[in-house]
Amino acid sequence: MKSLPVLLISLLVSLLLAACVLPQSPFVPNAPAPMGAGNAMGPGDGRMTQDFAPLVGGIYNGGDLFFIHTEASDADVAALLTKMMGSAQVVLVPELAAAPSQLLAQLYVFANGIPGNGPFGFQKDIFDSVPGDPAYRPLRNLNLVAWKEGTPPRTLNDVAAVKTAQAAGEVSVTQPGIVVNMPVLIWPDGSR
Repeated sequence: MKSLPVLLISLLVSLLLAACVLPQSPFVPNAPAPMGAGNAMGPGDGRMTQDFAPLVGGIYNGGDLFFIHTEASDADVAALLTKMMGSAQVVLVPELAAAPSQLLAQLYVFANGIPGNGPFGFQKDIFDSVPGDPAYRPLRNLNLVAWKEGTPPRTLNDVAAVKTAQAAGEVSVTQPGIVVNMPVLIWPDGSR
């Protein structure tokens, strides 16, 4: 039989170990949550309720990627992205607009064209880089793509297609000076 001090120490160690065990993640690997859906852990299960930023779909080199919006340099963009994502707030950080160009990757957002899940209701955003690429940065310089009147829109699947359409006079690409923090979490052939 163990002595009382040994039993107390064993009990304390057991209690500490039990308290340190974290609940298993409710996420299924590589299964993005739908936009606007948070992760609610129900009452009565000993865990607190928490909503997470939903994954948003985009395109990289013709493949699907998923990312989150966390901060934006423009108040209207932050409000639009917050509304788009449901309960997850995109924080306004005006200072992001002053980030040096070497800290920025490029993002192409469609202002018109083929209906889809982009922030303006048109096709998904196109990213120029993903984690592992030398040019990858989570901060994105927004490039606004608009199909010119009289040009039949089509889905573009990579930056090269955007540049080809721009060179052909089919689309205009403008940079309004807006920066958004958009970490990529899942991309073709990779995830974190």
